Amino acid sequence: SLHIQLVEGAHAATWQPTRLCSMTLTSGSTGLPKAAVHTYQAHLASAQGVLSLIPFGDHDDWLLSLPLFHVSGQGIMWRWLYAGARMTVRDKQPLEQMLAGCTHASLVPTQLWRLLVNRSSVSLKAVLLGGAAIPVELTEQAREQGIRCFCGYGLTEFASTVCAKEADGLADVGSPLPGREVKIVNNEVWLRAASMAEGYWRNGQLVSLVNDEGWYATRDRGEMHNGKLTIVGRLDNLFFSGGEGIQPEEVERVIAAHPAVLQVFIVPVADKEFGHRPVAVMEYDHESVDLSEWVKDKLARFQQPVRWLTLPPELKNGGIKISRQALKEWVQRQQ
Repeated sequence: SLHIQLVEGAHAATWQPTRLCSMTLTSGSTGLPKAAVHTYQAHLASAQGVLSLIPFGDHDDWLLSLPLFHVSGQGIMWRWLYAGARMTVRDKQPLEQMLAGCTHASLVPTQLWRLLVNRSSVSLKAVLLGGAAIPVELTEQAREQGIRCFCGYGLTEFASTVCAKEADGLADVGSPLPGREVKIVNNEVWLRAASMAEGYWRNGQLVSLVNDEGWYATRDRGEMHNGKLTIVGRLDNLFFSGGEGIQPEEVERVIAAHPAVLQVFIVPVADKEFGHRPVAVMEYDHESVDLSEWVKDKLARFQQPVRWLTLPPELKNGGIKISRQALKEWVQRQQ
């Protein structure tokens, strides 16, 4: 693990763990991006928590598969530093070539699917998955090839991961990692942690991101059962169809269980009679399939998509979370 040793000399700098060291824009998937500011110790606290769950030793190698302007890419770098391990940086190569010699990687389910389907020769031991619903069939196939899959829940404001677990097909995102606290207030997830940002940078100064009680209110709907957090969806994403509330993430989890589905997003479209109706935007394993019959006994009638569209290449975001606002705008243009 990381050890800090102070040195003397003309160019020596005092180690200041509470010094501000990064400014990272939130994804802006539900609104305008904000600039979250973290200290060195916040990033290291984030790394320590994740590595309490995922084995990552000094002989292991984590591929820097995500950009450093994104908190998930930064998380890889801080875990590498904290563990005293190796990190591989390769760019503009096919994923299989980028992974040569790597034992760990941060991927989206689509990328792992393709590696498994192609029977790619990789040395992966563990994968941290994010960005989309994770089908249980995916993690089972990975396990058969000796790859452990981990998943979780994180935010830019908390220097990446807050809760995590080894993927098991259940709906929860795991328990809070060391140094993190979670509670549910009026169905909303509230957080505080050693990895929390000092604030948002706005007009040349830091603006606190916590409420009067010292907690960060996430706008995520959640539930806690037996110490494990389940994210129901964004409070901002909830919409109504004929008086019935539709939480897109709940519908997405059901559809993602189909083996041909790589990614799915439910988007509301305006409707004169119902107010809104759900539309599914899909990415498939190989070719599109008719899921309208498959969902009939799995979703309530009002939850069933009225249209099924294929996710266009221009909205895929290189392993980073896809913007729901961009999806809504694209779907509206298809009307």
